[in-house]
Amino acid sequence: MTLSPLTAISPVDGRYRSQVNALAPYFSELGLIRYRVRIEIEYFIALREWPVPQLTGVDPAEFPSLRALYENFTEGDALRIKEIEKTTNHDVKAVEYFIKEKLKGSPVEPFLEFVHFGLTSQDINNTAIPLLLRDALDTEIEPLYRQVFMRLQTLAEQWENIPMLARTHGQPASPTRLGKEISVFVERIEKQLHLLAAIPTAAKFGGATGNFNAHHVAYPNEDWKRFGDKFVESLGMVRSQFTTQIEHYDMLAAALDAFKRLNTILIDLDRDMWTYVSMNYFKQKLKEGEVGSSAMPHKVNPIDFENSEGNLGIANALFEHLSAKLPISRLQRDLTDSTVLRNIGIPFAHSVIALKSLLKGLDKLELNVAALNADLEDNWAVVAEGIQTVLRREGYPQPYEALKALTRTNQKITADTIRQFIDELNVSNAVKTELRAITPFSYTGL
Repeated sequence: MTLSPLTAISPVDGRYRSQVNALAPYFSELGLIRYRVRIEIEYFIALREWPVPQLTGVDPAEFPSLRALYENFTEGDALRIKEIEKTTNHDVKAVEYFIKEKLKGSPVEPFLEFVHFGLTSQDINNTAIPLLLRDALDTEIEPLYRQVFMRLQTLAEQWENIPMLARTHGQPASPTRLGKEISVFVERIEKQLHLLAAIPTAAKFGGATGNFNAHHVAYPNEDWKRFGDKFVESLGMVRSQFTTQIEHYDMLAAALDAFKRLNTILIDLDRDMWTYVSMNYFKQKLKEGEVGSSAMPHKVNPIDFENSEGNLGIANALFEHLSAKLPISRLQRDLTDSTVLRNIGIPFAHSVIALKSLLKGLDKLELNVAALNADLEDNWAVVAEGIQTVLRREGYPQPYEALKALTRTNQKITADTIRQFIDELNVSNAVKTELRAITPFSYTGL
């Protein structure tokens, strides 16, 4: 079968492809190859600017044409590299040969053996992958998390003064305000975004086993550690100083764990919003022609929150595996990191799908104040805490027990029940007035 959204095995490249198209320039194989070419070219330029003595003959005027190899990289270029790989059976070596092939006949041709000079493939991969990930996060992924954050901020302000019955253990509890409950998620997301921003983008760059062996033997008087630091910093990253053949991935694992925590918070939000919809606290805006159930015409299902929750769960399962596996490598390296890293875009794709569904779900919500008020009116027992606390202040004997006896009977607790209880208390009229002012609508705290 021809590959299409209908024949793709993964829904990321099938059903949901249109939602994650913007991630393809980073996480597709074409994207990875383009970033590998970028690292090779920038490394060659960095050697010239150091300068390595044998490269002083390279005219800096050639730099723009060198950079054009990755800036104007095409699908045809990627296919040519894949064709070369059929012979080399090595993906990074194919990139090296492609660059040399493209630069043959150019003024740089006499210096082509300095392409990939002294490097191992992981010097390329372990700079290309964190670089493409950082670019994807900056341009496509983190803005969506911030968009959710800002949307929740707006809703928290909009619903700041809406009283709502709280539920602890699923049971009616001291009333709260809807805006405050949304603010819980605002604060949690904000703190995780701050933690995420503090994690550096780390890269490995140091030769076959991390010691610059080949560089040092060829140019023993050069400060290759400083060169490596400067080169990686020029790409906007920091170089891990002591490595094996590969990056140890500790900082990458920290970032993946940070996204897992963000997603866990959003799963919590999805489930709460789903529950509020089921309680009729929210209605959902109808869309012409949309069907909620194939059998029940009346249904408008909270599918956006369900889609979001499901995709966040898949993303987190993959984030968990990546962050637990990548920092572990046998001795100076094994190849398990390579095959695992090829999947790094998948959890981010599922996260993007989830974030877009969550935003869609939030935008469809219509507050049903009548339902919130009816729930409060139906649960006057929740003011018992406030009443007994004021009575404690007044030194009233065993106020907790008195309210417990009142509220744990089988009779329905109503406004009249509470009013009658207050009227019969042996306290001053001023205290009784204070107690009568405690209602499910006003007893919402700070």
